[in-house]
Amino acid sequence: MQKVLLIGNLGRDPEVKYSQQGTAIAQFSVATTERWKDKGGELQEHTEWFAVKAFGRRAEVVGEHLRKGTRIYVEGRKRTESWDDKQTGAKHFRDLVYVDRIEFLDSKGNGHAEATSGTYDETAVTDQDVPF
Repeated sequence: MQKVLLIGNLGRDPEVKYSQQGTAIAQFSVATTERWKDKGGELQEHTEWFAVKAFGRRAEVVGEHLRKGTRIYVEGRKRTESWDDKQTGAKHFRDLVYVDRIEFLDSKGNGHAEATSGTYDETAVTDQDVPF
């Protein structure tokens, strides 16, 4: 079993597309930042970027309510997607987090006009809803 937990900010507005079967697919990036003081007392930080995908109604909610900079909590699972480059034939790989649960941590009035506080946990979306 595996589980990925992230608290961070959206790096860009979500991009929502639809599969041939009509399933909504939202893609976006989340930046998490770790801060600490080094031995000299200087503040250090490291930002890690995660590619994230949501499916079905969850993807539609993400597209409707989240914008670049919105602070969120994501629970999901790591998946590796692969594809062949059409020009070179080279195989490419990319790790993503598939969303199982998402919580909007920003509240209205914080500069993110489209964002709302709340949790979106749609258990009706299953792996059968994923279009591949």
